[in-house]
Amino acid sequence: MKHIDYIIVGNGLAGIAFCEQLRAANKKFVVFDNNSQRSSSVAAGLYNPVILKRFTKVWNAKEQLALAIPKYKTLEHLLGVKLDYQLPVYRRFMSVEEQNDWFTASDKPVLEEFLSTNLVKNITDVIKADFGFGEVLHSGRIDTLQLVKSYRNYLLKDDKLKLEEFQHELLEVTPEYLAYNDISAKYIVFAEGFGITKNPFFSHLPLSGTKGEMLTIKAPGLKMAFIMKSSVFIVPLGDDLFWIGATYEREDKTHSITENAKDQLVNKLQQIIKCDFKIVTQVAGIRPTTKDRRPLVGSHSDFKNIFVLNGLGTRGVMISPYVAEQLFNHIEAGEPLDSEIDIKRIKN
Repeated sequence: MKHIDYIIVGNGLAGIAFCEQLRAANKKFVVFDNNSQRSSSVAAGLYNPVILKRFTKVWNAKEQLALAIPKYKTLEHLLGVKLDYQLPVYRRFMSVEEQNDWFTASDKPVLEEFLSTNLVKNITDVIKADFGFGEVLHSGRIDTLQLVKSYRNYLLKDDKLKLEEFQHELLEVTPEYLAYNDISAKYIVFAEGFGITKNPFFSHLPLSGTKGEMLTIKAPGLKMAFIMKSSVFIVPLGDDLFWIGATYEREDKTHSITENAKDQLVNKLQQIIKCDFKIVTQVAGIRPTTKDRRPLVGSHSDFKNIFVLNGLGTRGVMISPYVAEQLFNHIEAGEPLDSEIDIKRIKN
């Protein structure tokens, strides 16, 4: 029997962030992941402190960014790869009224450090932006595909990753320990994303899941050194490649790509840019979303050594280090969880 401190189920953004808490504290752990959940790998990986549809601040944005950016810098050194691309987000304006709304929002104390008051003029014929852009500060993207791939290889080399499906029914639970096959652990943390819907310990939680489809295009004529938010996000990836996304589908819970989603994205893109482009890839993932847009973190009501770390939604890059630290301090030091993320808020 192998004795460790933690079993982690899931190697997406939530699982990686919690593993980093364990690594920093010299805890022994093993991760189970069968690559069934792809939302972290296919996401744009944006960190953006403002909800640009309504010009409002993201929940706990300042605290999340202050914690997240140094964490990704640490991961770059650990993995020997580039992850953090600090790029401004430009919100494309459709009217003078939208410009005025932007300037009104930028005067608010909670937003003034994130919204530039300088209007950015469109200086290219390739982009349709007669009313210019508003610039979001302290923004960028994390290469989540590179992160998930590199972290998986790191865990494999350290013999801490099992590339297999976790069989929940095989978990033996006692107040003193947990046993799974030849592993004995003090705690288990489920960070399965939408896969939690099949988890007998936490399937009751209100995780709805929203399917998103995204395109990668090659557009040599689109020379863009910023992230653009309009009816879709356009995110530069380098080598004339751009991430285009994303759709929102609440009924379909599969990872299958669809012609309808491709047509939606292409039609919206053609309203924004005037250059030729070629579709390179189309992918889909299920975002682990909740109705109140808050993560699902905490312990099982009956088994106090079983925990959940989920519901990061569309902002996993920013939220994951914050909720991982919250959960780790809750387990190891008995610190209370932020009431807005604690699953105790859920009424049965």
